[in-house]
Amino acid sequence: MSVDTKEVQESLDQLNISESPATAVTEETPATSTEAAEESNESSTQASETLASLYVGELDPTVTESDLYEFFSPIGSVNSIRVCRDAVTKRSLGYGYVNFHSQAAGERALEELNYAEIKGVRCRLMWSQRDPSLRRSGSGNIFIKNLDPAIENKTLHDTFSSFGKVLSCKVATDENGNSKGFGFVHYESDEAAQAAIENINGMLLNGREIYVGPHLAKKDRESRFQEMIKNYTNVFVKNFDTESTEDELRELFESYGPITSIHLQVDSEGHNKGFGFVNFAEHDDAVKAVEALNDKEYKGKPLYVGRAQKKNERVHELTKKYEADRLEKLQKYQSVNLFIKNLDESIDDARLEEEFKPFGTITSAKVMLDENGKSRGFGFVCLSTPEEATKAISEMNQRMVANKPLYVALAQPKAIRRSQLAQQIQARNQMRMQQQAGPGIPNQFVQPIFYGQQPGMLPPGARVPPMGNQIPQFAGMPRPGPFPQGQFPRMAPNGQPMPVYGQPVFNGNGPQQRGYYPNNRQNKNRNQKEEGNSLAAILPQLPLEQQKRVLGEELYPKVVATNKTQDPEAAGKITGMILDLDNQEILQLLEDEELFNTHFNEALQAYEEYKSKTVEQQQQADAQAN
Repeated sequence: MSVDTKEVQESLDQLNISESPATAVTEETPATSTEAAEESNESSTQASETLASLYVGELDPTVTESDLYEFFSPIGSVNSIRVCRDAVTKRSLGYGYVNFHSQAAGERALEELNYAEIKGVRCRLMWSQRDPSLRRSGSGNIFIKNLDPAIENKTLHDTFSSFGKVLSCKVATDENGNSKGFGFVHYESDEAAQAAIENINGMLLNGREIYVGPHLAKKDRESRFQEMIKNYTNVFVKNFDTESTEDELRELFESYGPITSIHLQVDSEGHNKGFGFVNFAEHDDAVKAVEALNDKEYKGKPLYVGRAQKKNERVHELTKKYEADRLEKLQKYQSVNLFIKNLDESIDDARLEEEFKPFGTITSAKVMLDENGKSRGFGFVCLSTPEEATKAISEMNQRMVANKPLYVALAQPKAIRRSQLAQQIQARNQMRMQQQAGPGIPNQFVQPIFYGQQPGMLPPGARVPPMGNQIPQFAGMPRPGPFPQGQFPRMAPNGQPMPVYGQPVFNGNGPQQRGYYPNNRQNKNRNQKEEGNSLAAILPQLPLEQQKRVLGEELYPKVVATNKTQDPEAAGKITGMILDLDNQEILQLLEDEELFNTHFNEALQAYEEYKSKTVEQQQQADAQAN
């Protein structure tokens, strides 16, 4: 089979191959010439596809590859489509790429589909630039600020496209999609960008005077900002007499150098608000004014005079100062500040200080109040040394004050308390997994009961030893029956029977259930309750292993009744976390609804944080497995 070298040459010329293959074609065999032509065609096709690659931004999170194909395929032959997604969650990142077989199709898509709606959201198209150095060079890129909130990408594009070919145009938005008041326009050439700056800077757009200038990289902006700080000329004045005028302000500052502008802020009635700005012509004059007038008394008030700062700079400095002060206080008071709760309503700051004064020097004592000025049942006492704080904890914790046992411990930040609660949940779950794997014999882990678990239901994998005709018991599981006539297990608010709490007691004859049924307790102590005895009086009469069980029976319905737990397992775990408290504290929160809500919310927050962390770890494990 022979190949016409003239036809091959014409085909290569049409593909715009720079070097002429004529010599190689005439000297090679026909088969080799055909392979060379195919390789040239393939490389030319790849180059064409690179030029026809479009970036598609501002996509709705629900947009898929099939949606993009239906949207772009009428324009021309589509080679490939990809929606970029998060590696772990597989959720859309809001942008993607569309590759056409021809550059003409890409140009047509830019003309006809840019800023068109896909699922109700206007998309943004631009040529895909795969060279990072070109993307970061900033050539032809301009910055626009003071934009009206109503201006969107298309409006900005239409305004600036008259000065040259726009490669990209974007208005910055927040997480809710609202304009931040600034944006960027990227031109194909620096000449077009310079023309836009010269013609539009300072013009009115939607009634606002906009600023247009060359875009600066963050490093260059910071360098320029530091230089501006070193050579500032604008001075901020506050605590100025509200009865004084702008002329008096000028007279106060003009002795230090020429002033280019002065502004005294006034309210709607024309009265000055006590602060303003003075702009000097020279930096040295501004420095002299600050040094001479700051803290100087003017008409009975000390003035504040300093370098004028932008709002974001002030916020950054105040935030930094606040964090530094917070860390300093935390380090200073972490071993001497005490948290006291279960306070009687009659106890005020003075009484609280008086109770703790025997243990050392009190630097502060505060009872926390609600919006009505009533005690919230807790407060703080700060002593001077860690030794005094330790002594106060050992002496005052559980001491009766105004007929209530106090809880005294070192004060901890909320973040640390939540972390500790999350660790408790994690430890409980780890123990639960170990207990499920245990054989259920003495000296081994036994299955715990989580409040809200169905009575008589065994966990997966649990092994129960044969016990003849007895009903199998495992790890404190309640007997499903029979119950004495007229007695049934108490029902929880979610409609489930109340579980029985406790662990089996092992002896030489095998496991025996030391059951404690709520109705039995009610029958046994009915006369006592009728005589006015409370749960606090009944509890000490019970064995230690049954006390937590009784408290759990009282706590679990309250937890479920909040209607904030997603499932019985969550209610059970939160109940178990609260049961880690001292019995006296539990009795107190059973009586005090506000105190109960405080502990419940902290436990719920810790449980939700742990659960979300567990879900995230599971998703990461699934992603790695896939």
